[in-house]
Amino acid sequence: MKNKVSIIVLTWNGLTYTKKFLKSLFGNTDYDNYEVIVVDNCSTDGTIEYLERIDNIRLIRNKENLGFVRGNNIALAQITEGDVVLLNNDMVIEQKDWLTILNKVAYERDNVGIVGCRLINDKGQLLHAGTYIYPETFWGQQIGGGQKDINQYTGNREVEGIVFACAYIKREVLEKLGGLNEAFFSYFEDTDFCLRARDIGYKTICCGEVTLTHFQNISTEVNEVSFSDIFLKSQKSFKEIWKSSLENKYTKKMAWHSIINFPSGYAVSAKNFMLALDKQHVDIRYQYVYGKGTPFPVDEPKVSNNYIIDIIRRRKFDTNIPQVVYGQGDVFKRNTGIYKIGYTMLETTGIPKEWAEQANSMDEVWVPSSFNVETFRNSGVNVPIYVMPLGIDPDFFNLKIKSYKKHSKYTFLSVFEWGERKAPEVLLRAYTAAFSKSDDVVLVCKVFNNDGSINVNEQIRKLQLPSDGPEIIFLYNYNIPDYQMSTLYRSADCFVLPTRGEGWGMPILEAMACGLPTIATGWSSQTDFFNTDNGYLIDVKRFIDAKAKCPYYEGFQWADPDEDHLIELFRYVYEHQEEARIKGMRAAEEVKERWTWEQAAKKMVTRLDAIR
Repeated sequence: MKNKVSIIVLTWNGLTYTKKFLKSLFGNTDYDNYEVIVVDNCSTDGTIEYLERIDNIRLIRNKENLGFVRGNNIALAQITEGDVVLLNNDMVIEQKDWLTILNKVAYERDNVGIVGCRLINDKGQLLHAGTYIYPETFWGQQIGGGQKDINQYTGNREVEGIVFACAYIKREVLEKLGGLNEAFFSYFEDTDFCLRARDIGYKTICCGEVTLTHFQNISTEVNEVSFSDIFLKSQKSFKEIWKSSLENKYTKKMAWHSIINFPSGYAVSAKNFMLALDKQHVDIRYQYVYGKGTPFPVDEPKVSNNYIIDIIRRRKFDTNIPQVVYGQGDVFKRNTGIYKIGYTMLETTGIPKEWAEQANSMDEVWVPSSFNVETFRNSGVNVPIYVMPLGIDPDFFNLKIKSYKKHSKYTFLSVFEWGERKAPEVLLRAYTAAFSKSDDVVLVCKVFNNDGSINVNEQIRKLQLPSDGPEIIFLYNYNIPDYQMSTLYRSADCFVLPTRGEGWGMPILEAMACGLPTIATGWSSQTDFFNTDNGYLIDVKRFIDAKAKCPYYEGFQWADPDEDHLIELFRYVYEHQEEARIKGMRAAEEVKERWTWEQAAKKMVTRLDAIR
């Protein structure tokens, strides 16, 4: 028999929600050894009378509203064996194995003490996938809060805290910590409990395998209580207890000189690096950098779409620590650190002379791939060069992300910026040569074009594609939030990119992480993670002059993908869909194991340790 679990539910009016909750709890819990204890905080709306009619609960009636903390502690004091689950009465449970899974996760490792789960609202938004709090604000944040629910955060992850709207707590943790901290009336008691558990060696896990619906803050709403008054009082208590501990959580420092709030590949990856480094307890000090080329000399918006990034931006920039300038090689000279690191990439067989000169003024240079090590060395860079790869976030790029595909056509997807380097003419010509209108296929091209001098429609017309050819859909400068990009990949069957060269190849890696069989050129940086075992490599027909893309590229080359071979690969994948699907699944596993932002940040931390 499974160990006993006592489910504690606190009520304070809100009868409509309590009825809905209890019906879902008893109807959708397949665990075979649990009891339900309801603690009522002096309800006056008929809740007591309703609860007294239910046989399979134990009811504790308080004569006054004791708040969330003392109310739960009343019940905790009466439970002498087994584990405990705290549940809000404004929840709806639709997953029958929810408690079975939480119990399993709690006992997978001895040092797991508390387990929470994904929480969504009734509007299809994610509310919670763990919590965190920063000493700059002492304002607790719910991970994923407000995002569209696309099935993100479905793995089991260690987190700083969880909200106690749903909390599985092991008996041994309760015996060592006692109940909730009565320095709090409501709010912050959950984070306090998780941090106290951490300090005695127990981890808090957010279980992504379980999702419950939470209506959130119903007690304060139905009872017309000021949320802010209670919150601010508890916040003050929390700050007094945890200020020193939170301020001392960082073990290393790094200055990051880049761009983050601009439509650029450097900006997107810079944000992810900074977030990943923060999780590795690196105190990041950020400053905006610009110069010739990219990053561009424009003012960055003061606020981003990420709370942690905005916290980092408030910190005072520090020049007495190792400093990374992350951008094109012609901005390395702006590095003001005590130890100078230049971090860049390029997609050609060499780098401009100015880049090489500025690179040699650094203490060391970082590049994302072995391809870049070779091209930088060949261009005269003689300082130490270290490979620091980019990555993906496996919480957002994985096989479980929602697909919105509504048709049966085999869907090829390409994501690229319109320009010669991405070889759009090769892609479109090869696709229309490989298939006819009668083939059950469609090519979706998510194209962005920031160059006002390029008329994409005119360039497509010049290709004279057959009017009776296979279907093509263009998503032109169509904005998709970064965290939702994976739904586009998951809505396709195969990814295609006949690129002429990549400094890294992020769309290729993202597609692979989402399980798509991928067709891409077998040359440049992507070959560090893209090979014949996990993808379909387009042959290189020849090498061509790259200066058409940029004057800096004069004298350097990139690859010309073999159009005939791409035609063959289009047909092969379409005619061998099961083989391609298996290869895509294999790619997803490899990316998850080797190519994440967390793994990239750990490499940087190792290098920081060596520098120190």
